[in-house]
Amino acid sequence: MPLTPTCGEFIMRTLAICLGLLLATRLGFAGDVNRPNVLFILVDDLGLHDLSIEGSTFYETPHIDQLARDGMRFTHGYANSRVCSPSRASIQIGKFTARHGVTNWIGAASGMKWNRNDRLLPAEYAHALPAEDTTIAEAMRQAGYRTFFAGKWHLGGEGSLPTDHGYDINVGGHHAGSPPGGFFAPFNNPKMNDGPAGESLPQRLAKETSDFIEQERDQPFFAMLSFYSVHAPVQTSQALWKKYRDKAPALKPEQSRFRIDRTLPVRQIQDHPVYAGMMESLDNAVGDVLATLDRKGLRDSTIVIFTSDNGGVSSGDAYATSNLPLRGGKGRQWEGGIREPYYIRYPQRITPGSTSETPVTGADFFPTLLELCGLPLERQQHVGGTSLVPLMKGESIAPRPLYWHYPHYDNQGGEPSSLIRLGQWKLIHYYEDGRNELYNLADDPSEQSDLSLAMPIRTARMQKQLLDWLQGVNAKFPEPDPRYDPAKTEQKFMQIQTTGKQKLERSHAKMLEPDWSPNPTWWGSLISND
Repeated sequence: MPLTPTCGEFIMRTLAICLGLLLATRLGFAGDVNRPNVLFILVDDLGLHDLSIEGSTFYETPHIDQLARDGMRFTHGYANSRVCSPSRASIQIGKFTARHGVTNWIGAASGMKWNRNDRLLPAEYAHALPAEDTTIAEAMRQAGYRTFFAGKWHLGGEGSLPTDHGYDINVGGHHAGSPPGGFFAPFNNPKMNDGPAGESLPQRLAKETSDFIEQERDQPFFAMLSFYSVHAPVQTSQALWKKYRDKAPALKPEQSRFRIDRTLPVRQIQDHPVYAGMMESLDNAVGDVLATLDRKGLRDSTIVIFTSDNGGVSSGDAYATSNLPLRGGKGRQWEGGIREPYYIRYPQRITPGSTSETPVTGADFFPTLLELCGLPLERQQHVGGTSLVPLMKGESIAPRPLYWHYPHYDNQGGEPSSLIRLGQWKLIHYYEDGRNELYNLADDPSEQSDLSLAMPIRTARMQKQLLDWLQGVNAKFPEPDPRYDPAKTEQKFMQIQTTGKQKLERSHAKMLEPDWSPNPTWWGSLISND
């Protein structure tokens, strides 16, 4: 026969239950059935105009297009850097790059270790995500979320992996920025088991994410699917190469694929059949995960974010895509290097098909997710970010300057520079010679008309605001390289303009020939499902 509890025991049990409920409420998972899930999809090297919904007529991205239509499109969405690691750090901790110190892709040479005969020595930078910062994953986990990461990390190695920064599970995230085995198994990834030979990497990452979502649990989840696509090496299946080879637009007799823009040739047309195949594989993988949400009945209760870490690779690396009408691409200081697809879907709070022209950045995701999930903002942490929830309501946010700082060179032809955007105005300050460029993005989104000489007062005022802010956050700057030889620079540039560009034109034209093959094995992709 059960014993009747004493009055004191009853009080103690009641207090324990109340304390448990209070703690669970603070943690955000018990007694709060409306706490949304989060699926954050981050793509590598995806340019704004690589998507059909953003104007591409060559690449096919129906699943991503539908995701954009089902939520809010931010038409002036920006990455926080023109290269990957800095942007990824800003997403994780909600700060602009000059403030957190990861200003270049981790592993790039700096100081005297940089020896490419450039005028400046690139500034030193942090080689891991700062341990003292609270990441979005840590904030979500503290609120009772189950956290998951799959794909590209590139924010440090052992001691600074996803599991060191708030993620309960890590599949494939390690120190490197490129997939070590390419886009078909064997993947040779130290943080992911190999699949059957020829397995597609984006499909595998999508499956891992779907499997995580499928697991039954009484906690909401925060899942980051961070694709290695569409970073180099540019690889696809033979079948997809054939599909897009046949679809590629024919060049006019007087048309060239590449145009020299200051330092390197830049791709002017989207007709790379291998890259197009990668885009289709990426889109199918995104579609697979979104279908899992639908199948589990989680569509309405899940916030889905889709964006990229920097612009498409139009010069350097594989010269894979064109970002026109935006100028430049990955690694470069113009809009093509930093303007991105930027979509948020949350049926409970966002009207499908809505848009916002307000300039926003990757640092804004941190406070936006906290507010959407009913969690308190952490303004001391996400100091560079602003919650975008008012924009989702059709309201506005306070005007603010946006800053970019890249005191480095890269292999895409970018120049050491810092940027500020104020409203419709964008100023680029160059460190090689101290010059500025000023653009009115409302009238000149392609950045063809530099107004710095015509508007010296505005130029000087914006330069001062930019440099004052950089000094205020203890930004690091490049210094002159005593080894610099201008004669070698001139010789290199002449080679790029002549034989270099000609070779590039020939090699990319060959990709559209019926008998073209990158190698005898097609990277093992003949047995893949792409």
